[in-house]
Amino acid sequence: MKRIALVGNGVTGKRIAKRLDLIAPDCDVVAVDPRGTLAEAANCNVAVVANGGPQIGPAAKLIAHGVSVVCTSDDLGDVRALSELHEPAVQYGASVVVGAGMSPGLTGLLARYLVEQLHHCDEIHLAVHGTAGPACARQHHKALAGRAVGVHNGRQIDRPAGSGRELCWFPEPVGAYDCYRGELASPMLLHELFPNVQRISARVSANRRDRFTARLPMLSPPHREGGVGAVRVEVRGANSSGERLTLVAGVAELVGTCAAATAAAFTGAIVRGDLDPGVTVAGDERLNTIGLLREVERLGVRLQEFTGIPHAVNPASASTQTMTNGPEHG
Repeated sequence: MKRIALVGNGVTGKRIAKRLDLIAPDCDVVAVDPRGTLAEAANCNVAVVANGGPQIGPAAKLIAHGVSVVCTSDDLGDVRALSELHEPAVQYGASVVVGAGMSPGLTGLLARYLVEQLHHCDEIHLAVHGTAGPACARQHHKALAGRAVGVHNGRQIDRPAGSGRELCWFPEPVGAYDCYRGELASPMLLHELFPNVQRISARVSANRRDRFTARLPMLSPPHREGGVGAVRVEVRGANSSGERLTLVAGVAELVGTCAAATAAAFTGAIVRGDLDPGVTVAGDERLNTIGLLREVERLGVRLQEFTGIPHAVNPASASTQTMTNGPEHG
């Protein structure tokens, strides 16, 4: 029997545990304290790293034991370090998924799904609303105080976080929120996946107090979990006839639920042997993106696509290339 280690037992970790029973019912799931030696995890086939702190340390240790790893971190520096584990992962025969949460993670899958519908894509824009547990709330606070990575004219740039206000419309029931540039990992990963895209940006919802206090220590303890969160992924480009198109997809759901469903879907892919050794990022063209999105939806996340009138994406009726054959995008 294969064994899956679950490192971390916060809001997202608890929801991953419930979904692993659905995604890999024949596997033994072992709860592991990230503050310990990870000795028990080193005897597993796969480890889902869902602790709130940096994940590079646990991931590197587990890879050295030949354990495949699914990482949920959304911290820019942590994700950058995790992305550099490709060579040791190949050496030890371990599959490593970097950015298997809501963002990065689900956002990358949605970006790939939308980009594949275009003949040419030149812009990708993300917006994120909400937080999961306390660690996620602290990360949101940090993201508004750092340097926001983006792509302009095909080159990676950074700008002050908390700048660039834009009113972004998320799927109902979330609706519209002011969003600002944030120190988020998704643009860096998307730039690697889509090197020919000229503009990539990521914003996070925030109010005036969030922006004013971002560079100060958090004065009150973060909440256990926020309300309904959301992501919005927008791509711009042209079809084969040269007609300009803007395609939008998104999700409105608890952030912890989105992250858990995405992490569990990738864990299932590793258990089935679908991923090669080395680092893989959500949105990689080698992935079965449609299959992963189907799993995410089966695990409790409703995907939505904007076509003039928002409607649910129906992965169950998708072909191998597209998720719907619905109305034209508007």
